Amino acid sequence: MMFRNREEAGRLLAQALATYGNRPDVVVLGLPRGGVPVARIVADLLSAPMDVFLVRKLGVPWQPELAFGAIAEAPGSEVPVQVINQDLVQDCELAPEVIEEVTAREQAEILRRSRLYRGTRSLVDIHDREVVVVDDGLATGSTMLAAVRALRRQRAKSIIVAVPVGPRETCEALRRDADKVVCLSSPEPFYSVGTWYEDFTQVTDREVQHAISPVSRVDRENAQ
Repeated sequence: MMFRNREEAGRLLAQALATYGNRPDVVVLGLPRGGVPVARIVADLLSAPMDVFLVRKLGVPWQPELAFGAIAEAPGSEVPVQVINQDLVQDCELAPEVIEEVTAREQAEILRRSRLYRGTRSLVDIHDREVVVVDDGLATGSTMLAAVRALRRQRAKSIIVAVPVGPRETCEALRRDADKVVCLSSPEPFYSVGTWYEDFTQVTDREVQHAISPVSRVDRENAQ
């Protein structure tokens, strides 16, 4: 399955999540940046509140796209939730001080984005709610796994991972931590998330801000 863009992916994903529509206990979270426009469409079509949930990949220093783990924000705590692929750490011979350096840098980025996206506002309340966590696709799944584990600590009622595309093995692995995984397409061979989008333009911070701003929600409601 090829998607024209993130907006089309969001509409198709919302169709697959229709049973969660118009329910007061449902909240949608988008993983920045690419997952946010997808989540915005899903939230609008489900008539659910939406926010961002901040996660960062931990990349091998000499090959940043190769993730040896991920961290996620932990509201109420200064210590992020961390997921580490110990096999990859050993294969790449990553020293503890290297892991600490990369983690500290990405934690600082999470704090920067929290201030940029939310200002002084706190994350939307997820306690005892059905949380739909959306990204534009999965590859290794490390950032999504960190998000799921972090949200579990916040005592969500249940956690539903929702993505347009991802490798079958990654989706299956996430089912061990999430309550449900909705993935529209698991092509083989997979290659990368961007392979399955005609338009995979990078999402900007400004677009994320607009997607979660109260003013933009009012504009969309009036347009409808």
